[in-house]
Amino acid sequence: MKKSFILFCSILVVLSFSLAACGKQGAEEAGNGSGKESKRESINIGMLKLTSSAPLFIGIEKGFFKEENIDAKAQWFEAAQPIAVATAGGSVEVGATGITASLYNMVAGGQKLVIVADKGREQEGYSSSAILAPSDSSIKSVKELKGKKIGITQTGSTYHYMVGRVIENYGLGLDDIEVVPLNSIKGLMDSLKSKQVDAVLLNEPNITTVVKEGYGKVISQVGEEIEYQTSGVFFSPKFADNKDVAVRFLKAYAKAARYYYDAVLTKKDGKLIPGENYDEVINIIAKYTDQEPDVIKQGLPYMDRDGKLLEENIKTQVDWYAKEKLIDKAIDTKEIVNTELLEQALKELGK
Repeated sequence: MKKSFILFCSILVVLSFSLAACGKQGAEEAGNGSGKESKRESINIGMLKLTSSAPLFIGIEKGFFKEENIDAKAQWFEAAQPIAVATAGGSVEVGATGITASLYNMVAGGQKLVIVADKGREQEGYSSSAILAPSDSSIKSVKELKGKKIGITQTGSTYHYMVGRVIENYGLGLDDIEVVPLNSIKGLMDSLKSKQVDAVLLNEPNITTVVKEGYGKVISQVGEEIEYQTSGVFFSPKFADNKDVAVRFLKAYAKAARYYYDAVLTKKDGKLIPGENYDEVINIIAKYTDQEPDVIKQGLPYMDRDGKLLEENIKTQVDWYAKEKLIDKAIDTKEIVNTELLEQALKELGK
């Protein structure tokens, strides 16, 4: 009797271990479908409270990052350049902001980061940025800006680039205008209203606000003049080298970019129409940017549905900034652009 009982207990122990092993294997397979459990990662994202960060807001709010076993945390900044510095230095793994001359100068100086995905661009057919003049100005076209004062945010900014590239389409150069750095969007709007400058570069929803309030008129939509990768998602070198986590992050980001695009950038008969999740996306953006939903609805930036970069435009930017002596030297864009990680993420994500 005692031997039978001992034998019975031994069988139970063996069965318990077998079941535990099967359970562990099942959990691993459930983790990523390949029998390898993904490690949970905490990722800090440096960003501004701007509408163009919408896919990141959506990815956090909808749990897309959590689905990839990533705990994505927003780290808020007040300006673009500190985000680039923090990303290169590794104090945040991911940065999301404008692509400026300061960023290229930082890279030229030896600091490293990798641009991996779209976070906003100028695109034909979508209102994002524009050159505006006072509503009662005689100026009707870009070519009439010769000899005029044009307000931008800062020297070497995305606004500087857009003004410079647009006027080139009309045979003008920066030497033909007076660029006036005004440091802030509010400064641009106030200077336009008080007519301290002849024109300014503004983005949405500020373009719509100015036109509705009646003190400004659109001279040219930037997206109708040039294709331009205004901002991007950056990885620190260490994070980019961690391919498994980097690809998982971009899977979540691409999923969120599609969610954003389908909600607010869908067109029918050439006109924007609200998508299925339009109100939800507007409210998510409002929550993360501390803006009213009605303000956000006035203008939503264009982004590629899959988060793909205008890779060739990065080289165009570097060449232009170097030509205008706004960066110390041209850099090899192959050193700072990585599209392979997103391509792998899209392959795993599927349609």
